[in-house]
Amino acid sequence: MKDFKFKKEFGQNFIFDGNLLSAIVADSKITNQSEVLEIGAGAGSLTKKLCEKAKKVVSYEIDKTLTEQLTQLENQTPNLKVIFADALKEPLEKIESNFSGNYVVVANIPYYITSPLIFKFLKESKRALSLTVMIQKEVALRYLSKPSTKDYGIPTVMINYLANVEFLRNVNRKMFTPVPNVDSALIKITRDNSKPKANDEIFFEKLVKASFANRRKTLVNNLQLINIPKEKIINSLNSINKTNDVRAEQLSVNDFINLSNLLC
Repeated sequence: MKDFKFKKEFGQNFIFDGNLLSAIVADSKITNQSEVLEIGAGAGSLTKKLCEKAKKVVSYEIDKTLTEQLTQLENQTPNLKVIFADALKEPLEKIESNFSGNYVVVANIPYYITSPLIFKFLKESKRALSLTVMIQKEVALRYLSKPSTKDYGIPTVMINYLANVEFLRNVNRKMFTPVPNVDSALIKITRDNSKPKANDEIFFEKLVKASFANRRKTLVNNLQLINIPKEKIINSLNSINKTNDVRAEQLSVNDFINLSNLLC
């Protein structure tokens, strides 16, 4: 990798530390029966570690200049399949055709596609059981934040509506090559089908987004922007034991579900 030119447009920050790579694999709890989707093979460092543990690894890589290196790794590794494509744009059906059943995602995701990629699998897939992902620490804090804190917002509500989020470890920016401007965190996102669901999930998402449209405004004011009558909003808030001056960040995920069911 000495002569490799890192590409900003692909958000390339590779990990070469063997101990950290082994820790990522251990934290993911994969076994010799696991089928794994890796997004962003990069130099193949994590890919190798995953292949040592898992039954099968399917690794997506967008940068075709890595073809020679990754093809060589693929030829040397019987349980590895490398696909040169953009996993964010690839139809989920095509991605999942590579797996015999359920699978897990383990990846060092480029920062610029973190949320879109995570929500792609949480919203569209019934077979992706969990995602153990290295992401920007700031984003991890948002996902893990509690009501009435500054980090609590749309991503927090939407991800915790669908899954459980577990913090695994902090990762200093100096562990990456090239060194990014921010620190990272490893988290595990596990789908939880037992969580309560809104009667109308499209409306639920619309409601959550409108609720946080202006954090300084009350929920009553924000929700009028999507043409919900003021009186109906007030009555619904009172039904879930919330006052008229409550703001979005003060509501739990279950509060949003209950409010959505009353308003839809």
